[in-house]
Amino acid sequence: MDNDRWAQLMGTWGFAPHQETYDSLITAYSGKGRHYHTLEHISACLRHLDNCSALLDHPREVELAFWFHDAIYKPLSSKNELESADWAASFLAESGASAEEIDRVHRLIMVTEHDAPTQSRDESILVDIDLSILGTSPETYEIFEQGVRKEYRLVPSFIYRKKRAAVLRGFMERPQIYTSGIFPEARERQARENLSNAVSKLEGRA
Repeated sequence: MDNDRWAQLMGTWGFAPHQETYDSLITAYSGKGRHYHTLEHISACLRHLDNCSALLDHPREVELAFWFHDAIYKPLSSKNELESADWAASFLAESGASAEEIDRVHRLIMVTEHDAPTQSRDESILVDIDLSILGTSPETYEIFEQGVRKEYRLVPSFIYRKKRAAVLRGFMERPQIYTSGIFPEARERQARENLSNAVSKLEGRA
C-alpha cells in the first residue's frame, strides 16, 4: 500500500489524488489492535491481484474494493464489512462515480463476509485472494492464526476456540475453497491441511 499506487488508482478513475483518504486508510490499517488485518494484508492482496488483473472484468473496482475491504475492523462487531463498504460507497459518490460502479464496489466488499456464494468472476477472484492466506505454508498459516487470536484477545479462550473452529470448519465444508481458478490445486490441498490442523488444535486433538 504505497502512495504512488493509490495515486495511480485514482488516475484510472479520473479522480483527484485524494491524499486525505489515502492517509485515513493508512491510519485505519495501522491501528494498535490489528495483527493480521493490517497494511501487510492489503499489500499481499494487491500483489496477488497484479498476477491476475488481466482476468478481471472491472479491475479498478476490484482494486478499490481491496483498499477498503478491511478498513473498518472491530473484532467484536458484525458490521465491519458493511461499514467498510459504506465508506467506499460514500467516497465514490463524493468523487462522482456512477451508481453502477458504486454498487459494484459495495458488493465486492460485502462478499468478503464469506457467507454466500460469489456471483461474478471478479467476486470469485477477490474472495480467493482474500483467502489466499489459508493455503500458505504451515509456518505462515500459524502466524496468521496467532494474529487473529491477538485481535480477539478480549474473548475468553474457551469461547474463542469454539467459535474459531466453527469458522474454519465452514471453509473446510465447502466443495472448493478456491473457485476462481487463479490458484493451483496444490494451494487448495494446503489450505485444507492447514484448516484441519488448526481445527484439531483448537479442539484439543493435536
